[in-house]
Amino acid sequence: MKVSYNRLRHLLIDRDMKKVDLERAAGITHYQMYKIRNDKDVTTAVLRAICSALHCRLDEIIEFVPD
Repeated sequence: MKVSYNRLRHLLIDRDMKKVDLERAAGITHYQMYKIRNDKDVTTAVLRAICSALHCRLDEIIEFVPD
């Protein structure tokens, strides 16, 4: 299975946020955002920071899809 951050992308659109806004709010690096944009794995600490910044649950930003 692979990871998909399409839910996060939709959430950012709904909240009228840019990726750089999320980087600042969550305190994540540009490289971590690059990994998210390319549907690569990131640490749970990054996911926790994003959920905390956006006041959402993990299942609202990530999903696993078949390869």
